[in-house]
Amino acid sequence: MLQMLLATLVTLGVLITFHEFGHFWVARRCGVEVLRFSIGFGKPLFRWTDKHGTEFVVAAIPLGGYVKMLDEREGDIPAEKLDKSFNRKPVLQRIAVVAAGPIANFLLAIVLYAAVFGIGSTTVKPMIGEVVPESIASKAGLTPDQVITEVDGKQVLNWTQVQLALVRRIGESGEIQMVTESSNGWPTNHTLKIDRWQEGVRDPDPFTSLGIKPFQLPIPPVLNEVVKGSAADASGLQTGDTLLAINDTEVADWREVVELVQANPGKTLSLEVLREGQSLNLDLTPGSKSNDSGKQIGYMGASVQTVSWPEEYLIELEYGFFESLQLGVIKTWDMSVLTLESIWKMITGLISVENISGPLTIAKVAGDSVSYGLVPFLSFLAYVSVSLGVLNLLPIPVLDGGHLVYYLIEFARGKPLSQSIQELGLKVGVLMIGTLMIFAVFNDISRWFIGS
Repeated sequence: MLQMLLATLVTLGVLITFHEFGHFWVARRCGVEVLRFSIGFGKPLFRWTDKHGTEFVVAAIPLGGYVKMLDEREGDIPAEKLDKSFNRKPVLQRIAVVAAGPIANFLLAIVLYAAVFGIGSTTVKPMIGEVVPESIASKAGLTPDQVITEVDGKQVLNWTQVQLALVRRIGESGEIQMVTESSNGWPTNHTLKIDRWQEGVRDPDPFTSLGIKPFQLPIPPVLNEVVKGSAADASGLQTGDTLLAINDTEVADWREVVELVQANPGKTLSLEVLREGQSLNLDLTPGSKSNDSGKQIGYMGASVQTVSWPEEYLIELEYGFFESLQLGVIKTWDMSVLTLESIWKMITGLISVENISGPLTIAKVAGDSVSYGLVPFLSFLAYVSVSLGVLNLLPIPVLDGGHLVYYLIEFARGKPLSQSIQELGLKVGVLMIGTLMIFAVFNDISRWFIGS
């Protein structure tokens, strides 16, 4: 919980700071007087004032931020300061100030993705483990042990890239073009036919729906550590034990153990264990806890000895500075387009609105990404930065995109929209964003606590 909280604070703090700094930096260079730069809302926790008179604030509620600028619409301004008022600036300068926030998020994403590519990583090839008979994948000629190399004309190097390429096709009809490589190195083209694929499905699973099961390295059920005071400890299990059977069902892989334990919370299981060449019989009563969907599952409190992937299954990804930067730009663009496509598909009903996530989901994913290491956390941070930039550019009054629409109309017609129209738009925008937030939080609660 502490890790999740800290990861969330870092995520929100970094993204909000960069977004608001974009507005602040451009406003200063356009000669606008900035009164306050706030990270968070509510009661100030820290505050200080710089030599220009700008008050910097870190507030108690870290769910946003704002840059307050001198503006005649918010009160009387002395005559000598009118030239520093935001509303007195040329419309192109106002457009620049408003657009600077989302642009800062895109630039941050480029830098973060470039860092991920620059750090480099070892990734597992997207090798197919199983193909479900009569499935879409089976009919397209996909078979076990093939490695997926392209999806819809784009190179893919791991399962994450395959998944992202497939997610872009959710809700669509037509054909998914896929290229695989067999053990002899020969490429094969496949055409996967889809019809309103995964339309309206909550938490869609591209691989399962196509009938593809990724190859997984067998994990012998040899215990690496037994947590003191856990169900495994109470049963007499020890480090180095090999699980042979559960309730007379032979287990050869750790995943089978996990599946059986999770399916039996609070129920006593009979174990056959190999210890130092001797077979033992033990009784295990798994504890009970809620999973992400709110369902009660069993757990034993033991870890398994790790297994290293053989070299032939791995790809080393290493890039130089300029190549990493180029890839960072491409990745940011691709994720921006994917976000826009997903929003449009939700509007048109191709993707279920139940997939909209709120702050609770962001907090959980932030905590999980930190536990996986630096590169996953930087990737998560970059993705959320892209999402924040795209969402803020939507043409909804109260968001940056809504203000940009007003200023672009003013630029085109030579005069601003009437104050009454702008105020009406503001009310509509607040209602839309408020409704969206309530819906997102409800989805979070439903997903993580109710389990529906």
